[in-house]
Amino acid sequence: MSLLSQAFRPVGSNRVDPMLVALWLALVVLALVWITPFIFIVFTALKSSDAVMNTSAFALPTEPDFGNFVSAWQRGNFSTTAFNGVIITFIKVPLGLFISAMAAYALAKVPMRFSKVFLALCVFGTMLPFQVMLAPIFKQVNAFGLINTYPGIILPYLAFGVPYQVFILHGFFAAVPKELSEAARIDGASHFTIFRRIFLPVSLPVLSALLILDFVATWNEFAMALVILQDPKMWTLPLGLMNFQSQFQSNYGELNAAIIMTVLPAAIVYLMFQRYFVAGLTTGAVKE
Repeated sequence: MSLLSQAFRPVGSNRVDPMLVALWLALVVLALVWITPFIFIVFTALKSSDAVMNTSAFALPTEPDFGNFVSAWQRGNFSTTAFNGVIITFIKVPLGLFISAMAAYALAKVPMRFSKVFLALCVFGTMLPFQVMLAPIFKQVNAFGLINTYPGIILPYLAFGVPYQVFILHGFFAAVPKELSEAARIDGASHFTIFRRIFLPVSLPVLSALLILDFVATWNEFAMALVILQDPKMWTLPLGLMNFQSQFQSNYGELNAAIIMTVLPAAIVYLMFQRYFVAGLTTGAVKE
């Protein structure tokens, strides 16, 4: 108990801070609440069907059965759905960030009429839930003949993702000292050169945070994909997981293995960009 007390003592103090102890306890409880379902999923995915039925849900698998992953991948046709998800996500996310960054720079640093009106329209776009627009979106995409195509799902994703990103990036670009861009303009640099060589490098933390959020949202999106991608050959991983669950809902080992394979790419991307994500969230929180 003395070690625990020393851990929670502020530097240079002999008194334990009760608020700090309470905060850490609350964080530990919250972490356990979040991690418990994941532990259940991992343990179940590594057990055979007999072990799942005859052991506790949180019992360690005595003989890990990785065959559940192979079987689920083959029976659920996840090679096709994963490929579709990769194509859609790896086109939409970088393209959406690039368009949003250019639009945010133009609204924040390029003098033009009605810039505030355009920004207000972007803000309004962030308030519009896409669920209420599914029917009009389907009608418009169908009119263009883009049902069951990559452009048919990427374009609506861009339409609903760009306004939020423009709103976030506009606030960041507006806070960048105008002397940077003015000095570059005096030296003869174009707005595109200023955007590419000054504003993009300084906005990498914010762009990384938006990349993670957008990647997870696009990779896990379900409702719009369900409406527009009706051909099983064009399904993404969430749709493939839904179909797999309806067919093999009693095979808990393979079902949980399929869940892990579905969420693993998003977790890997977050771990890769975690430090940039934290930096992006805290950018602008402290002023010089």
